[in-house]
Amino acid sequence: MGADREFAYGAAAGLLGDLLLGDPRRGHPVAAFGRAAAAVEQMLWRDDRGRGALHTAVCVGGAVALGSLASRCVRSSPAASVALTGAATWAVVGGTSLAREARAIGRALTAGDVQAARARLPHLCGRDPQALDADGIARAVVESVAENTSDAVVGALVWGAVAGVPGLLGFRAVNTLDAMVGHKSPRYRRYGWASARLDDVAGWPGARLTAVLAAAAGPDPRGAVRAWRADAAKHPSPNAGPVEASFAGALGVRLGGTLSYAGRVEHRPVLNGTGRPVATADIDRAVRLSRRVGWLALGVGAAARIAGTRIIGTRIAAARTSGKGHRS
Repeated sequence: MGADREFAYGAAAGLLGDLLLGDPRRGHPVAAFGRAAAAVEQMLWRDDRGRGALHTAVCVGGAVALGSLASRCVRSSPAASVALTGAATWAVVGGTSLAREARAIGRALTAGDVQAARARLPHLCGRDPQALDADGIARAVVESVAENTSDAVVGALVWGAVAGVPGLLGFRAVNTLDAMVGHKSPRYRRYGWASARLDDVAGWPGARLTAVLAAAAGPDPRGAVRAWRADAAKHPSPNAGPVEASFAGALGVRLGGTLSYAGRVEHRPVLNGTGRPVATADIDRAVRLSRRVGWLALGVGAAARIAGTRIIGTRIAAARTSGKGHRS
């Protein structure tokens, strides 16, 4: 069994494991990484970009090195390689937890319990829940589902297809660091700069693939493409923009506008301005679209890795044949 098929089988098993099991309540590997990254921050923190870049290099480099070491230990056993890829995929993707939290908020809104929905919203995103009514909460949930489909599922699968287990762990490390130190608070404006920029780079391919797949799998492909082309560049995030715009167009809803983070008000551009306001029922529609996008991303990643391996193998074989011809 080649490394390409090991990735395909392992990633499929990991994604299925996430679907069936979700994230553990205790002892999650990503939480362990977060604690280690926080310990490194305590040792290195200065209000300085250089120290922040060192923090990023240590944490991401450590995750990639761990993945490389583990892959080398099992490379002689196809079954062990598949198992390792499956375990790594399960550890880094978070589609089921995303869906559960979103639907829990949706159920609270459906029951008319806005206070319960506000209480659960911080589990999903960093918005100030007290500043939101029921419609604002529903919009925040749909936007979070869209963005996290890229961050928590598709981006990891893309880098797994490119670099195997080291790619899976490295992407999750980058994304976790960005969530920890990549925001523009006084403490992290300079220290978190490297983590935020690296997250922009690492998230770029996954965000574009997510937007493409949302358009392909959503109920309104033309609307998704139209909103993506018209509005994505207006978003302050280079990666959230295409994803949220594509989801908005695909679902026929209007996203963006005024929002609040810990008392800081932001006025973001409207995405898919011709769409209708988000309703509570759109939360479940967004979750279903997110699920379809995740499985399609697995298929695209596995197919791309298999095709890439075959192309590289063909070129190596041709180069060897050419070399033998010259020697003769």
